[in-house]
Amino acid sequence: MSELVRYAVVDGVATLAMDDGKANVMSEAMLQALDAGFDRAQADGATVLLTGRPGMFSGGFDLAVFKTDPAALFRMLEAGARLTEKVLSFPYPVVAACSGHAIAMGAFLLLSTDLRIGVDQGARIQINEVKIGLTLPRFATEVCRQRLSPAHFSRAVLTAEPYSGQQAVVAGFLDEVCPSESLALTAVERAKALSTLHLESFRATKLRLRGATLDALRVAIDGDVAEWHKRFLPDRG
Repeated sequence: MSELVRYAVVDGVATLAMDDGKANVMSEAMLQALDAGFDRAQADGATVLLTGRPGMFSGGFDLAVFKTDPAALFRMLEAGARLTEKVLSFPYPVVAACSGHAIAMGAFLLLSTDLRIGVDQGARIQINEVKIGLTLPRFATEVCRQRLSPAHFSRAVLTAEPYSGQQAVVAGFLDEVCPSESLALTAVERAKALSTLHLESFRATKLRLRGATLDALRVAIDGDVAEWHKRFLPDRG
């Protein structure tokens, strides 16, 4: 397991803690580490608790890659899209402890989990693509659509409005908020409670509930990958 994501299992709850020492950017390495962490949690049959470093859940895709290596950019974007599908269809409960800012891909990852707990102040959740000159990917549109309230779905995506605290709960980014000092304990308590569910029933119900979303997401990912390949790897067939 990469040091970018620390992994630990206690009482049936696998904690995946992202920490790159900075903004927890969704680099190719971070995405690979998260993918491996979810695979390990599935093998352990564990409920997942996903969190970041204090003050930062994730700042989104590594923007530096957009300016350097087209092949690396393609791999990073595809890995991010595939991770949302993995989390949305994960066979065990996934709780997010949103420890701070969640921007762009950080927000998409947050929205892919089953239960989201954030801090009541000092954190910003934002889908900022139109603010920084990017078009929202198809996969991200579907991830946002399945969780945000209709009015806030349009508002968050088209105006890049930042949300925090109770605003994020109303919009659908979060399910609840608490003081930062109690976030870890609250998230563990919620994860332990979910681990007591009848997991076979949970798994079947989750797939039934998200069947249409996952179908749309897979079509969206195929469309994104085809577009990214044409744009960033035009000489590779």
